[in-house]
Amino acid sequence: MARVNDVAVPENLADLVIHMAGVEVRRADTKLLADLDWAVELDERWVVLGPNGAGKTTLLKLAAAEMHPTTGAVHVLGERLGRVDVFDLRTRIGFTSAAVNGRVPADEKVRDVVVSAGYAVLGRWREDYDELDTERADELLAALGIAHLGDRSYGTLSEGERKRTLIARSLMTDPELLLLDEPAAGLDLGGREDLVARLSELALDPDAPAMTLVTHHVEEIPPGFTHALVLSEGRVVAAGLMDDVLTSENLSTAFGQDLVLQRSGDRYFAHRR
Repeated sequence: MARVNDVAVPENLADLVIHMAGVEVRRADTKLLADLDWAVELDERWVVLGPNGAGKTTLLKLAAAEMHPTTGAVHVLGERLGRVDVFDLRTRIGFTSAAVNGRVPADEKVRDVVVSAGYAVLGRWREDYDELDTERADELLAALGIAHLGDRSYGTLSEGERKRTLIARSLMTDPELLLLDEPAAGLDLGGREDLVARLSELALDPDAPAMTLVTHHVEEIPPGFTHALVLSEGRVVAAGLMDDVLTSENLSTAFGQDLVLQRSGDRYFAHRR
């Protein structure tokens, strides 16, 4: 493994969609992430788990090229943050979060929310889109079960419909990396189960991009996800294959309680002992 500015850089960097080495993120005297190493390969689907304040969203913002580490090295799609035009890099990444949701104009048509991802804007103005763009947007809306909402205003949608609209938007540019920050947050049971099923279909598609999904709840992990990263207080508790990492012991350590993890088929459930 080579070293650049005393940071380890793997020789197979071209095979990794995300590589973080010795990463720390500080805000004033607070460490949001510390001593973090993490790598994601092309065909992997990762779940990032941990309690509030564990550093999950900070981690995803690094992977989305939305922020830089205080120390350490972050490579995304083979490019090192700090040495690449992040605006160009972000066009290769699909990213959806509560922050994106809050920036969508309420009167924007659902179809336009999706199609405008091609110009990396929120709120269609004078951009030109051709018929192929519109057809792709409609195909993505259909794949997520909301084709009938294309002409509706975003502000009239339910929380679940908004989540699916933003996932469709994140796929519009055919990204090489898909990042989902708590996509099931705020959904009722039916909405959550519908979204989990659709994300499972996406995860099991061999042509889908590498994926990372952040959640607080093991019940929200879609079948088809292969790896897990468990965080607590900005540090890695465990990382690797799902079956190795997702254990009662690791969850108890991360959440600071005696938790029991159970599995039913391809789904997980947890409760306090």
